[in-house]
Formats: sequence, structure tokens, C-alpha cells
Amino acid sequence: MNHYPRSVLNLIDSFARLPGIGKKTAERLALHVLRASRSEAEQFARNILDLKNNMRLCSRCFALSENTLCTICSNPSRLQHQICVVEKPSDMAAVERAGAYKGLYHILQGVLSPMDNVGPDDIRIRELLARVRDGQISEVILAVGTSVEGEATASYLVRQLKSFPVKVTRIASGIPVGGDLKYVDPVTLKRAMEARRDT
Repeated sequence: MNHYPRSVLNLIDSFARLPGIGKKTAERLALHVLRASRSEAEQFARNILDLKNNMRLCSRCFALSENTLCTICSNPSRLQHQICVVEKPSDMAAVERAGAYKGLYHILQGVLSPMDNVGPDDIRIRELLARVRDGQISEVILAVGTSVEGEATASYLVRQLKSFPVKVTRIASGIPVGGDLKYVDPVTLKRAMEARRDT
């Protein structure tokens, strides 16, 4: 790759730092930008700068927002008594795409992970408890992952929320539609069995 000029190599290196982008893909992206019109390249650069200059976290739920409150927290038609707790903004986006939830969110910005020195004070647990303490919330829905860290975070939150008069639920996790049982991992199968319901 050393046959490229320095400016191309610098862009390849920048793309290669993105998650999931290897050197070959980074090279293709850099060459695509090079072939693009000047106005397209400038718009691409402006979009990156715009993102860095204007993006912040919602002051209530910690979702990505361009304003003090995100579009969900500022929407009066959302159910104000429910909070769905997720790990990161992309999890909130996934729940929204499903279209089955109409309440509010709380984004932890991570999960508990003692191995990585991430404790309760390192994620947004204190802020969640403050929202529940205000007395407007009647249900907290835990929608964190089923990894070891996700399970530990869910268990910790259940213990912390026991002292409040709120219903604490956990989303069911189970067999994906069209999934074959022989390919389902044991933890998912166990959770699916535990979350079974009457037909």
C-alpha cells in the first residue's frame, strides 16, 4: 500500500480505525472518496464536523440528541410512566424500529463489568434511580443484553429498584422467528423456556 501518496494513506488509516473496517475496505472507501466529486467530499466532511459539533446526550435519558431533550423525551404522546432501560443508543434505535414500545427510555451508556473496572458509578444508574425516585414512573423495563455483564447489570438494577414502588420487568429473550432449535445457544433456549406463556 506504500505506493499511494501520503494523503491517500492518511485517509486509509482513518477509515481503518473505524470498527469493523479492515485495511482492504478502508482502501476502497478512501479511493471512493477520491473519485467522488469535490462537492460530495466536502459534504461528507461537513457531515462529520456537524456530528461532532452538534451532537450531545439528552439531559434526561442520555440518548443522542441535537437539543437538551431528545425527540422521544420531548414527545408528550409517549407513555410517561414507563422507562425502558437499554445499554446504548443503538439498542434504543432497535427497540424503536420494532415499533412495539411507546414509553420513555434510559440509556445506561454501558454495563457493569468488574473485569474492565466499570462499576455502578461509571454508567448512568444513579440518574435512573433519580428518575424513578421522582414518583412519575410505574414500570421499569430492563432491555439489557444477555451477556454475563448484561445479566449482572440487570440483577444489580433489580436489587436497587426493589425499594421503589415500581414494577420491574425484563424483556423476554428466546428463539428468533424462523430459527432452528439445534442452532440456538443454551442460554437463549433456557430463557425462552422460562419466558413461555399460555397459548
